Amino acid sequence: MVQIRKAEVDPSKLNRKLTLPYQLRIADFQMAMQDIYDFFFDVNTYLLENGLQRLDDMLRPANLSGTLSDMLTDAVAKHSRTLIPNLYHNGHPDLIVRDRYPNNMVKAGEGVEIKSTRRPGGAVDTHGARNQTLCTFVYEVDNDRSKAAHDRDPLMFREAYIAHVSEADFRRNPRSELGTRTATLDAAGIARYRESWVYLDLANTTTQRKRAGIGWRG
Repeated sequence: MVQIRKAEVDPSKLNRKLTLPYQLRIADFQMAMQDIYDFFFDVNTYLLENGLQRLDDMLRPANLSGTLSDMLTDAVAKHSRTLIPNLYHNGHPDLIVRDRYPNNMVKAGEGVEIKSTRRPGGAVDTHGARNQTLCTFVYEVDNDRSKAAHDRDPLMFREAYIAHVSEADFRRNPRSELGTRTATLDAAGIARYRESWVYLDLANTTTQRKRAGIGWRG
């Protein structure tokens, strides 16, 4: 049997002083992240035992971020007391209050938008600037192919944030002729956003944060 390491959420890295919206609890985030860790452990154990690549290596970065966002949406909803996935195709936000909208689906409503990114600090591109409650998970993947697949570190969440942001907090990103218009929190907006951290694990990411000009207390 292939022996790989399963990631574990570090309870000491959770911000238990943060007031969360929509009756969310810190434990909801802890259990949601652990659900993802358990899934990757089970799937990667199976894949490696059958001579295949880890799921982390199979998926392109953009696909992995999208997959994680969908998985986290379902995982947070599973543990939340009030939120449920928005069943409207490409509706906004990803999580809405249960039974607030007919058939639990709305094109644009109220709730929590879930994003995931490898970018330290939580800055993430969105499809447009808007008033919303934004939740971002920052993760790391060990793609060092100089090591055997079973010796690589598991996918790890390093940061998680949730806060209400307004349209004025965003900067519009330039786009090419064929590109899709996106928006990202500007310098002031991301600074305020980072104050509302849910999970912050600085291990092994100090250099990346220095390069990004990121630094927090505690």
